[in-house]
Amino acid sequence: MVEAKARDQQLSEGVGQAKNYAEKLSIRYTYSTNGRGIYGIDMQTGKESDDSTKYPSPEELWNMTFAEANEWRDRFAEVPYPDKSGSWTIRFYQEIAVNRVLERIADGTDRILLTLATGTGKTSIAFQIAWKLFQARWNLSGKPTRRPRILFLADRNTLATQAYNDFTSFAAFSDDALARVKPEDIRKKGKVPKNASVFFTIFQTFMSGPEKDGKPSPYFGEYPPDFFDFIIIDECHRGGANDESNWRGIMEHFSPAVQLGLTATPKRKENADTYKYFGEPVSVYSLKEGINDGFLTPFKVRQIQTTVDYYVYTPDDTVVEGEIEAGRLYEEADFNKSIEIREREKKRVEIFMSQIDQKEKTLVFCANQSHALLVRDLINQVKKSSDPNYCHRVTANDGALGEQHLRDFQDNEKTIPTILTTSQKLSTGVDARNIRNIVLMRPINSMIEFKQIIGRGTRLFEGKDYFTIYDFVKAHVHFSDPEWDGEPIEPEPKEPCPRCGQRPCVCETPPPKPCPVCGQRPCVCEKAPLKRRIKVKLADGKERNIQHMMCTTFWHPDGTPMSAQQFMEILFGKLPEFFQNEEELRGIWSAPDTRAKLLQGLAEKGFRKEQLVEMQKIIDAENSDLFDVLNHVAYAVPPITREVRAAHARIYINTNFNAKQQAFLDFVLQHYVTVGVEELDQEKLTPLLRLKYHDSIADAVADLGRPDEIGKVFAGFQRYLYAQS
Repeated sequence: MVEAKARDQQLSEGVGQAKNYAEKLSIRYTYSTNGRGIYGIDMQTGKESDDSTKYPSPEELWNMTFAEANEWRDRFAEVPYPDKSGSWTIRFYQEIAVNRVLERIADGTDRILLTLATGTGKTSIAFQIAWKLFQARWNLSGKPTRRPRILFLADRNTLATQAYNDFTSFAAFSDDALARVKPEDIRKKGKVPKNASVFFTIFQTFMSGPEKDGKPSPYFGEYPPDFFDFIIIDECHRGGANDESNWRGIMEHFSPAVQLGLTATPKRKENADTYKYFGEPVSVYSLKEGINDGFLTPFKVRQIQTTVDYYVYTPDDTVVEGEIEAGRLYEEADFNKSIEIREREKKRVEIFMSQIDQKEKTLVFCANQSHALLVRDLINQVKKSSDPNYCHRVTANDGALGEQHLRDFQDNEKTIPTILTTSQKLSTGVDARNIRNIVLMRPINSMIEFKQIIGRGTRLFEGKDYFTIYDFVKAHVHFSDPEWDGEPIEPEPKEPCPRCGQRPCVCETPPPKPCPVCGQRPCVCEKAPLKRRIKVKLADGKERNIQHMMCTTFWHPDGTPMSAQQFMEILFGKLPEFFQNEEELRGIWSAPDTRAKLLQGLAEKGFRKEQLVEMQKIIDAENSDLFDVLNHVAYAVPPITREVRAAHARIYINTNFNAKQQAFLDFVLQHYVTVGVEELDQEKLTPLLRLKYHDSIADAVADLGRPDEIGKVFAGFQRYLYAQS
């Protein structure tokens, strides 16, 4: 890494930047130069010198960096990265992660952890590691005598299938090298598959299997403990690394294998066992870094409240099902679990459907599967699209059909389905890069889950500069939590078991006692019917009068709020300084000729009409003038609508122009309100006159005066439109 400065700068002027870049890119040797000398820094030893006369050659740099011989490191380095025929390029942090893992494997480490934010390409990293191990013929014997057997282990079929497809998409492994392990295939063939190199399955499949001699006989036991050389555990914070997890047995059975954990969640109390099992991560890449480096998209939040966020029963409402508790305050956590008010959900659906571009892909997170079903139906009832597959539910109950809907949703070439409703299933690991909206209709109590849900929208896609969160449940308060992107808090260690003194407990658990009523184990008594969910229909007047209010906020990736101006600068860069203050902007914008020059100057600096319209949309000012967009971004002045601006201008018009001029200017203002500021351009004058006077310019001249006088009226009235109110 070389940081070059101008010849008239000090030799070490670039040292700070050189160190910063080297640290970010995990480079040992870095240099600063002014073209007249070379200042060298060794990031590992801290040694610095200003007497270098030349840069090292590639071979010299390799020998300097890797002075100690390591056969496996050299073999890994010789394997190039597959790139999907040039359509995929490894990112710098992905290459760092791959190299760090391979370094640990070469050094003999058997438990390794990677922590990378959702959307940063953990599966692609896993593929590159697997490919290098495979091509280098690394295996547990330590000798390159055979290719390794690799297991990719997840906790959801969606994730295992997605990883299988991702590995396949690189077109590197032969078809018979990859195997998707499914319970139905095992039952059909009567044995687990062993004739492959890379296996993909889920914990649940390996834990299942027919009983033998009255005892559990999970499928993973059919493999010898040393069958797999390398195991990748996806979303490892959720399963096998937990001390008390039922899946821990799989990890322990295959203990000889090198095990790599992949997670998106930094160290917290909830996932302490993950870090205890794997150790500290060898590479970390946070959501904040991903957004700042341009690999993840920023977001805005629309906070929405309604007058039925809480509910207390009154006798004019109708209880359709269940038993209501008079006087009880039903809160967000109760809705769609213990109580359902269809009109409430319908109103929420109508609100966000009126706000989103209904052609954009959207995920809606609901309280449970039945709520996701209701929301799906309500969306399809209010949608503009005529396609019957516009919105589908994808939950555990939807099985193979739901998986197909998800695959279609993930396909960026397809526009249908456009919206998916879900409860838990899609909160993690689903790679759908073109998601533009996330709607939260259920409380989110876990910071880990909140980060994963936000991660559904952060993936990059062509033309996608940001995404929007529609928050009905005050989930945005998580951004204020230090855990959002703060330093990890060391969890308190669990106490040893008071009986055996071990942690985790190794006491033998006695079998449960028979039921005292039926005498059976497990109990076969007839269960009391589950309490039915309360369903309430609001009185007609209440339904019609449900009100809502909205507030749009912008957020830094570290969870701190930012201004609209800061958000715009992240997306589009800093606004050029063509005006020094609000008054100067107002003066420039008030005349068609100077306004045109300003717009041309902005376009030359990258702020073309399309960008200004996108900015207009971001601050929810589609009905405002582009002047209001610039004024808001530059000086934080709240935008007003074109209709309000026109009404204000009419007061001045009625006192400064005659009746016929007033009639024409009123006609112009109607077009301005409907279309926008482009209707006030000087070249629009003649088309507006022809439209108003039915193609008779002579009639226009008879009413309004000579052409130069008409031009003065058209240009002159605009100063009233932009006058300080």
